[in-house]
Amino acid sequence: MLEKLMEQAEKEHRLDKDSLVRLLGEPEAEEALAAAADRVRKKFVGDGIHLRGLIEFSNICRRNCMYCGLRRDNGKLERYRLTEEEILAMAEQAKEYGYKTVVLQSGEDAYFDVPRLTRILRAVRNLDLAITLSIGERSYEEYKAFREAGADRFLLRLETTDAALYEALDPGMSYENRVRCLRDLKDLGYEVGTGTLVGLPGQSLASIAEDILFYKKIDADMLGIGPLIPNGDTPLGGAAPGDFHLTRRMVSLLRLLLPEANIPATTAVETMVRGGREIILASGANVVMPNVTEGEYRRKYALYPGKVCVRDTPADCRGCMERRIQAMGRYIAEGKGFRIRRKDHVRGEICQGDPAV
Repeated sequence: MLEKLMEQAEKEHRLDKDSLVRLLGEPEAEEALAAAADRVRKKFVGDGIHLRGLIEFSNICRRNCMYCGLRRDNGKLERYRLTEEEILAMAEQAKEYGYKTVVLQSGEDAYFDVPRLTRILRAVRNLDLAITLSIGERSYEEYKAFREAGADRFLLRLETTDAALYEALDPGMSYENRVRCLRDLKDLGYEVGTGTLVGLPGQSLASIAEDILFYKKIDADMLGIGPLIPNGDTPLGGAAPGDFHLTRRMVSLLRLLLPEANIPATTAVETMVRGGREIILASGANVVMPNVTEGEYRRKYALYPGKVCVRDTPADCRGCMERRIQAMGRYIAEGKGFRIRRKDHVRGEICQGDPAV
């Protein structure tokens, strides 16, 4: 039965909710799932691994998410905010290291308003770099201004599609508004990334299956999946960590159902399991986001404890990832890593008939 489900996923890129729950909950299926996902990855996106240079430009956040070290009420965090000149200098350095894309990531910091952020985007765009923004919820008009100023992609993780759980763990936030943001970003022509935090208290296999079906329904371009790593400075500091193996099974299923998507091996998997990036890259992923943030700012962008590479230099990270990728028999992809659509895969296929969609 499990073999038939995996064969269907690999050949047809579709499964219903019950089948997803079955595979998510079967540890013995993990290696076969990963192998199938790796075959689909090779067929649809190839052996190249895209590197995105990550610039964490502010750890100030107006939100109070219960799992995040950047939350507004975390008085133990040393806050910082990069200047426009510092951000541009890091982008220039990223280009020198050979990155074709930079990811500009921050907490929800209102200081970076439309005039300020569009100046930064135009300056970075002039370096001939693709730009991914990850700055949280904004209005349609703001997203439009950022798109016109040069932003190509936007990463806005949902963490869970269970609306009640989402609103319980993200006080003062609206699940409906989060989905509105994703819809606006799609309408404006961004490549849209989202994803799940695996291991949230109250999360079920059924809700993770719903996440997968939702990401397929919206035809997500990028999918970032990571395990919960509890932060002692947050209300979830005493929670159980997320399951690396469940995270891996989810990544594999996402590759099988969204074969064209760009899927990163996240820093969190490496923090949880030594060599975790390689394991996830061999399970369907094709993107890594090495940190190009300089100095003490790396340490202060403390989403969770024990984050790997915080004492490394950007040059260290670039060289390390290149060696690790080569050791896998893969290579660093050329170009800016935009999603490539294949004629043999229907865009926006929504698994018609699935009751969860």
